[in-house]
Amino acid sequence: MVTALGITWVLDGLEVTLAGAVSGALKESPALHMSDAQVGAAASAYVAGAVLGACFFGWLTDLLGRRRLFFLTLGLYLVATAATATAFNFHSYALFRFLTGAGIGGEYAAINSAIQELIPARYRGRTDLAINGSFWVGAVVASLGSSILLNPAYFAPDLGWRLAFFIGAALGVVILIFRRWLPESPRWLLVHGREWEAERIVSGLERRMGVTVPAGLPRLRLRIRANPVNLMDLAASLFRHYPRRAVLGLTLMTAQAFFYNAIYFTYALVLGRFFGIPSKDVGLYLLPFALTNFLGPLLLGWLFDHWGRRPMITFTYAISGALLGLTALLFVNGMFTAVSQTAAFAVVFFFASAAASSAYLTVSECFPLEVRALTIAVFYALGTGLGGVAAPWIFGTLIGTGKPAAIAGGYGFGAALMLLAAVVAWKLAVPAEKRMLEDVAHPLSRVDGGES
Repeated sequence: MVTALGITWVLDGLEVTLAGAVSGALKESPALHMSDAQVGAAASAYVAGAVLGACFFGWLTDLLGRRRLFFLTLGLYLVATAATATAFNFHSYALFRFLTGAGIGGEYAAINSAIQELIPARYRGRTDLAINGSFWVGAVVASLGSSILLNPAYFAPDLGWRLAFFIGAALGVVILIFRRWLPESPRWLLVHGREWEAERIVSGLERRMGVTVPAGLPRLRLRIRANPVNLMDLAASLFRHYPRRAVLGLTLMTAQAFFYNAIYFTYALVLGRFFGIPSKDVGLYLLPFALTNFLGPLLLGWLFDHWGRRPMITFTYAISGALLGLTALLFVNGMFTAVSQTAAFAVVFFFASAAASSAYLTVSECFPLEVRALTIAVFYALGTGLGGVAAPWIFGTLIGTGKPAAIAGGYGFGAALMLLAAVVAWKLAVPAEKRMLEDVAHPLSRVDGGES
């Protein structure tokens, strides 16, 4: 399950890193001739597609089940990323990037729901962060692959970047096979009147693990839903039952979205504009960046289960913002080389990666079962829409000015957002560690009287 679901973040990391690594090649392409602003706009198109895809497919995930959407969203991704390799001008490239993002955005809602509903409570935090952190495994693959495919000694300038996008399509085909063995969420099955299927799945897991469930455990009394999930259910969860959690989720998602989409999507442009790094070498600079981003959630994740959600979310957001602010000051004063700038960002994103993953953990475990996927989608859409869609375009434009002060100002704004999110987390974070999901947020289908 971890392999088949974690591939979503591998693919997203691959796509985002490729988009950054090939930015120089897109500008040099005889077919595309893209400007800095167009490179940023194409990145924004990808993010916009992810936002809309998350909303639409998130609704379908709660309506039709987690498992069906695993295949639908991955199929869309496969077709769209392969089509990106055939782009013939800026508009076609942006369209295919939009559709690729829609597939990935839809995956977010389905996959995060399944992770929460299938992983034991005592491991949920570290597992969720580790799977979200696998985004950077894809980034490593893209960094290494792009350094070869974008080298003009091996491939023509208009061929290498096209071949790079086929990497994701090839990985996606393989993972379709893995997902054949994934079960539906037993929790989803229960509230849709399919308890015999839920029992069969859980009993099978217990047999394979040699687990005997003790008698006398508390049970939740649930009613079968007569109507499909709708926006009224979502509104009741966000505004009536858990308004403080809604503020928390939106703040965390917005801050991390701006932080990542602004900096990572356009770092290749910074390397080229301010440090003279050729496009064929950009992937090598993105590699240490990707490695520390992967190690952050992996090494810090267990603290989210042992020390707790509130202190760890606050700490990772605060330290990320403080370190980025320091990096902005050093950059504007010309104290970086390409190597030291990359090293600084590697340290910043060691903590920022865990912070960003904790935002997805928060919104996926703090709201009711029936609207979990739709809630994840809405928060992803709002957070990314507010903090992420315009960020690559804005930073692409700032980089185009050639003024370090303009870029440093953007970094400073991102740092301020992360520090604000840290304050909100300290005030509002939910102590969800080692607690059952139904204890953290009562299902909407719960019969009055609760447990029996």
